[in-house]
Amino acid sequence: MKFLRQIERQTPPELDLHLIVDNYATHEHPKVKAWLNRRPRFHVHFTPTSASWLNMVERFFRDLSQNTIERGVFPSVSELINAIQAYVENHNRHPKPFIWTARAADILAKVVKARARLNKLQSA
Repeated sequence: MKFLRQIERQTPPELDLHLIVDNYATHEHPKVKAWLNRRPRFHVHFTPTSASWLNMVERFFRDLSQNTIERGVFPSVSELINAIQAYVENHNRHPKPFIWTARAADILAKVVKARARLNKLQSA
């Protein structure tokens, strides 16, 4: 709630806010749901359950944060931007392939389960 209130205070009121959240239960708390329902400019988007590809995106941003941002000193926004761009350029110069380890049967079972939940929600 503290974070949501801070975003609300620090964002011009004429702008919509799109929140991308994972499938943990924090945003499902009744207080959070009620608060969001009273603020139509907040739009909540959920990441897919068990989205392995999304884990790779999170890993990239974790590495960027740990290797560049957390230990850096940036006297200006432009210096922070330059550091991020340098990290990305270096990362792209030395790419490493992603090796998929999920079994196809596991992925398909999750798709079937997700489709069943979606159908249940749509018929409610």
